[in-house]
Amino acid sequence: MACCRKINLLRTSKLALLSSIPQVGRVHHRVPAAAAAGLLRHCSSSSAHDNASRYPVPPKTDLPNDIVEVMDEVETKGGFLPNVFKALSHRPEEFRAFFSYYNALMNKETGNLSKADRELIVVATSAHNHCLYCVISHSALHRIYSKKPNLADQVAVNYGTADLSPREHAILDFAMTVCRSENVTEGHFRTLQEHGLDSEDAWDIAAIAAFFAMSNRLAHLTDMRPNAEFYNMGRMPRDKGGKGDKGKGGSG
Repeated sequence: MACCRKINLLRTSKLALLSSIPQVGRVHHRVPAAAAAGLLRHCSSSSAHDNASRYPVPPKTDLPNDIVEVMDEVETKGGFLPNVFKALSHRPEEFRAFFSYYNALMNKETGNLSKADRELIVVATSAHNHCLYCVISHSALHRIYSKKPNLADQVAVNYGTADLSPREHAILDFAMTVCRSENVTEGHFRTLQEHGLDSEDAWDIAAIAAFFAMSNRLAHLTDMRPNAEFYNMGRMPRDKGGKGDKGKGGSG
């Protein structure tokens, strides 16, 4: 029964995770189950070419079915499998916990933060933590959600001089206070309130900054590198004929 509950929880999380993967460019047809089962079978500690992890990446035949299902669905919808899925598959229980909390923070439907706001928090705090993987992958998602091809690049270098709105500045100031483990004061909350953000939004900002501080450090530990597909995602607008940006979506 406990095993069934775990599988059901991950399937629920998977649906939320898949909803966060932008479809950009050509639509990919669903891969037949038999073919999908072999897509990543080659992944192992010798698969250094994909820059997934310095730790062994288990063959899919050795992974629990619920995790294989998540990986297949993400790759089928996005066109590639982000390296974070491969790296975390080294520890299946932590894979489940990580993506469950990821979905709770990044894909929630309540509050006053947009998906673009959430991704910008990840970019700013991950840049402070020198995390190449998270800066590149979440800059890609920000470009797609915001339709602003340059802003995430500016934030990654110096958010203080980026072309941010006063509201975005307030969000990132609060996020960076948490990221740097500085004291959070009532003044911080008042500043957010001036921009229409309440105490629950403050919790969301802080939780995203805290969660990705952990993610950044795991990326350092595993020497995780961004998939090549992330670099060009969202940089060129699509025209009405579907041409233009040919990047493929994926969760960072």
